Amino acid sequence: MMIGPTGGDTAVAGELATIGEASASAAYGLVGRPVLCVGTDLVEVDEMRAVLARQPRFAARVFTPGERAYCDIPADGAERYAVRFAAKEAVLKALGVGLTGSVLTEVEVVRAPSGSPSLRLTGRAAALAEEAGVRTWLITLTHTRTLAHAFVAGLPAGLPAG
Repeated sequence: MMIGPTGGDTAVAGELATIGEASASAAYGLVGRPVLCVGTDLVEVDEMRAVLARQPRFAARVFTPGERAYCDIPADGAERYAVRFAAKEAVLKALGVGLTGSVLTEVEVVRAPSGSPSLRLTGRAAALAEEAGVRTWLITLTHTRTLAHAFVAGLPAGLPAG
């Protein structure tokens, strides 16, 4: 989901501005501060498990060494991989770019000692966020044995993350 117009070719300019304003207002209501962009994604854990089994190099192409170290701790890290993949997709959706392998490792989910997730963007992903005016990300992750969900919100400079 993107804040603002998504480029639908049937809407007129005035409608796009109204949609963008309404979306920004709704996002502000969700997080209590101005939001530049939001993204969300849902991943089926069984699909991630199957991809990891079918494509042994998938994890190395998509996840950072730190993410792989965390995800590989349990015997079956499919839930952890799935929720991190959802986070990467959510960030790329928020930035309005497609899913490309070269950018996926530039979006990293890192964990605080408390277990709270945060995002670290590098390379092209960081440049895209900078161009969009995003200086801080809010992230929430959740997963069950079957589904993994991520929601991210990009905030402008000068706003505290918490």
